[in-house]
Amino acid sequence: MRGNELKPHIGIFGRRNYGKSSLINFLTGQSVAIVSDVAGTTTDPVKKSMEIGGVGPVVWIDTAGIDDQGVVGHMRIDKSLDMLGQADLALILFTNNRFEAEEVMLVEFCRKRNIPFILIYSQADRFAPDQALLAQLEHDYFTQVFVLTVHNPKLRDPLTSLIRDALPETAFTHRSMLADVVRPADTVVMVTPIDSSAPEGRMILPQVQVLRDLLDIHAMPYFCQPEELPKLLASLQSPPRLVITDSQAYAQVSPLVPEEVFLTSFSVVLARAKGLFEDYVKGTPAISSLHDGDNVLMLESCTHNVTCEDIGRVKLPKLLTKFTGKQLHCETVSGFSNLPRPISEYALVIQCGGCVITAKQLASRLAPAIEAGIPVSNYGLAIAYMNGIFHRAMRIFQ
Repeated sequence: MRGNELKPHIGIFGRRNYGKSSLINFLTGQSVAIVSDVAGTTTDPVKKSMEIGGVGPVVWIDTAGIDDQGVVGHMRIDKSLDMLGQADLALILFTNNRFEAEEVMLVEFCRKRNIPFILIYSQADRFAPDQALLAQLEHDYFTQVFVLTVHNPKLRDPLTSLIRDALPETAFTHRSMLADVVRPADTVVMVTPIDSSAPEGRMILPQVQVLRDLLDIHAMPYFCQPEELPKLLASLQSPPRLVITDSQAYAQVSPLVPEEVFLTSFSVVLARAKGLFEDYVKGTPAISSLHDGDNVLMLESCTHNVTCEDIGRVKLPKLLTKFTGKQLHCETVSGFSNLPRPISEYALVIQCGGCVITAKQLASRLAPAIEAGIPVSNYGLAIAYMNGIFHRAMRIFQ
């Protein structure tokens, strides 16, 4: 249930040859990252999982230097900044008493995106730190500067403790998705269509996550496909508290569920749990304002095999065209791949449920659109809106 992408992410950032790779090896106690005296040894981000006492498993991210050069070097810098936007905590390295434009840029990026950060003066055994500089930085940024040499193992525990304290609790504390709206012993029906886009021999991750949440609440979940829903509802002694369906089955499921029974989708449940629910609610009605030729961006957090029943690439674009009556240009981007055009050229962004990424990663992915004033929606809310049950899909959460 909780893969690498759902663990807290701690990124290490700084210039080339400032000891970023050495630091990740120091913290993990393993030779995870390649270390050399050649500037630019680290090109693509390197990830390593490990446990932190009192926190649990985290993902360490080693990144390329932010002073890299050339066309490829600037691409590496962009990748490092992408990783910074996804981090739950940033470790910003500097040394040789240089805290200049590159370091200020990293700090300001963190402050703008509300990313906690720790300043680390590295290679202290080679370059004695200027105490006046450290004091000035602590005063300017309201933080402690940790002075480090990776050749002193006694510093590992104090630094680990500092990192543990700096990690936001939301990064590693599991919060129930439904405990505020579903009570112990409540009956919940989960409608899970099995079509060509369903994985062979298993359920998709959002369904598994919601099921586990319901079991933790001590609710009583039932499963069926849409065709079996009338028979299942008739067999229950009393109406269920809630019906949760796959978004693409809204049109089939909604007429079958009594109006007094709450109805929503797996994607809506996840959207609410990830923290951008109000942005989605505000942005979804923009679907009705789309014009001929508008670009619509579908963001999928995972990568998967595409089928003729793919929701982001096939079903949603068809539904948008039918609902709006407009000729739209829909583009789908998976994972954290680069966008095919500037974000300002899109009229609407529709994000999947985000079951495989952290709330911070999802917020980072959508931040450019939100900052540019572009409406954002969610697969589940967008489909509910176009099926005329937008408010019904949210009613249990209001």
